Amino acid sequence: MFAQLSEEERAKIGAGEINRQAEFFDPTRKEQKVKEEYKFSVDYRVEAGYVQNQQRSDNWANPFLHGLKLGFTADFNLPVHFSIQTGLALNLTYGQIEQHWRSMDQQNLQKEYLRHGFNQYYLEVPVRAYYTQKLWKELNMFFFAGPKVEVGLAQLDFVHDHLSDPAREWLQKEGVQTGNHNRYSGYTYTDATGLEQQVKPELFRTNVQMGLGGGLEWDCYRLVAGYDFGLNNLVRNRVLDSSKMNEWGWYVSFAYRLNKKTK
Repeated sequence: MFAQLSEEERAKIGAGEINRQAEFFDPTRKEQKVKEEYKFSVDYRVEAGYVQNQQRSDNWANPFLHGLKLGFTADFNLPVHFSIQTGLALNLTYGQIEQHWRSMDQQNLQKEYLRHGFNQYYLEVPVRAYYTQKLWKELNMFFFAGPKVEVGLAQLDFVHDHLSDPAREWLQKEGVQTGNHNRYSGYTYTDATGLEQQVKPELFRTNVQMGLGGGLEWDCYRLVAGYDFGLNNLVRNRVLDSSKMNEWGWYVSFAYRLNKKTK
């Protein structure tokens, strides 16, 4: 077929083939990048992990509270690798401290104390801004920052009383709570004279924090670590001149995405 063509037609065909080959093998040619098209989507995750909080006060022992975090989050995906996350989590923590007092009785000197065992239950609602960067295949790295609001359900203080009667009476007059109680609500007790005394709630339930952190993501799985800084004063009932307390904490958790990733 090619042999039946004229020399001019052969030359045109040959030139076209050469041009096509040159275009295909041209090392200076730049490939056109495929522009990412933004599609709104929401990722739903369940999360579980370990938390450690510290209650920092100006005139109070600073106990560490250790516990478990269980939650559900929703990520609203935005353009340019950003997303906004919110959700709801339940936290269960426990801690223990001892307060030692100088005894009113010389025989019991330095042997009097109150041992506090705290059981803390609270809900948290975060509002985080996330930035996610792809590292390799389905492996991503992310960073986040934003506020979080904690709402205390209960903070039970189980008090082991190892005090003499004079020390107990003095502490109760000063407003120190020497019986089992919920720190978010008041309680009543009967003093040494038989009179009923009313004790006001010790702490506010609302704890506002600012947090930051980051982690790694592979397919449906996330490893998350963060730290939260307490912003507001939690002390509601001043006890022995302790007028300020903030709660800070860090956590590490695993999260699993429930829905399929939108491509």
